[in-house]
Amino acid sequence: MEFKVPNLFYIYGMNEPLAERIRPKDLSEYISQGHLVGKDGALTSQIKNGVVPSMIFWGPPGTGKTTLANIIAHESQRPFYTLSAISSGVKDVREVIEKAKKGDGLFTTKNPILFIDEIHRFSKSQQDSLLGAVEKGWVTLIGATTENPSFEVIPALLSRCQVYILNPFGKEDLEALLHRALEKDEVLKSKKIELRETEALLRLSGGDGRKLLNIFELLVNSENNSTITINDALVQSKVQKNTVLYDKTGEQHYDIISAFIKSIRGSDPNAAVYWLARMIEGGEDVKFIARRMVILASEDIGNANPTALVLATSTFQAVTTIGYPEARIILSQCATYLASSPKSNASYKAIGLAQQKVRETGDLSVPLPIRNAPTKLMKDLGYGKDYAYAHDHPENFVASEFLPEEISGTAFYEPGNNPRENAIREFLKKRWKDKYKF
Repeated sequence: MEFKVPNLFYIYGMNEPLAERIRPKDLSEYISQGHLVGKDGALTSQIKNGVVPSMIFWGPPGTGKTTLANIIAHESQRPFYTLSAISSGVKDVREVIEKAKKGDGLFTTKNPILFIDEIHRFSKSQQDSLLGAVEKGWVTLIGATTENPSFEVIPALLSRCQVYILNPFGKEDLEALLHRALEKDEVLKSKKIELRETEALLRLSGGDGRKLLNIFELLVNSENNSTITINDALVQSKVQKNTVLYDKTGEQHYDIISAFIKSIRGSDPNAAVYWLARMIEGGEDVKFIARRMVILASEDIGNANPTALVLATSTFQAVTTIGYPEARIILSQCATYLASSPKSNASYKAIGLAQQKVRETGDLSVPLPIRNAPTKLMKDLGYGKDYAYAHDHPENFVASEFLPEEISGTAFYEPGNNPRENAIREFLKKRWKDKYKF
């Protein structure tokens, strides 16, 4: 546990990483996330006015979550407590809350900020211990997570927090970060550095600001020339041989899960199990892997093999209970099954088209025959009139209109070209004759 008054002083040191040495102290120095802290950002006015709600920052590594929390505390002149979910327990949380309630004898300001890094690693009981303090305003919680908070933060705590998404750094942001390092860092200013090419640097960073600065510092420290020239050739010769220094679990998180998903989507079980092994060996969260397979089972397989979703859901439940090392066997079974299944994204495309139509047409009226009619007045107004109950007709079907009149006949779901969905296609053709054209 750490307690500090943020940014009252700053010390440069040779052993301190570059990313830490040039960490911004206020909003004027903060790079990226304009949708949050730009001129019309969602948080800009709140920070300036000092009226900050409890919130969760959700985004990839190296996008400024910790820095932004520090800046919010500094700008609002609040005491700042920080905990790491990796090393803190319920006892630590309660200790901070008690200090916050008492003011710790150091501050007259109430409502200090409690920053919890990697809050997704907190157990349910640890998150429960925060509820009272957040609800009563003893602390303003700022949590940081690389995982979807809808899955990793308990509903009661999530409902008391605003969720803000931090995006990977864009090209302009990364370049601005490099130039800021050259202009502001005392260590770099003491060297003669020429930044000639940045493409390889930016590509290897993957939108991660911390990773970019780590690579840049490695390059600078690896050269003994009086003038250090940074170009793509130097990056390729120095960094690619030392990728392991930068591609640890948290850094490679998104690249490897992308390779894993695309291998399954591409029906290659060998590649899928290889990328799965890479994640397992790297200590990836077992629930994260399983959850992505649940999504894939519906998005990429769907009705081509409905059992895929059943197996993926069962896998998620099983590995959540069992954990490593045995969970690797269950994950492997599911991954190879999904990779070997026929593929269809028809359901995924259908909901996308339907949502687009809703945005285009707005709140169209529900046809009267299929409206709910629980009262006499509603029945008198025609609600439910002439509704044809399917089970009263041959083959439990009668052609009726279920869409609003304005979009009657619109097809959102087009069955994929695979045995199961070809059967679905024939079923729908038989039922609907010429209404839907597949």
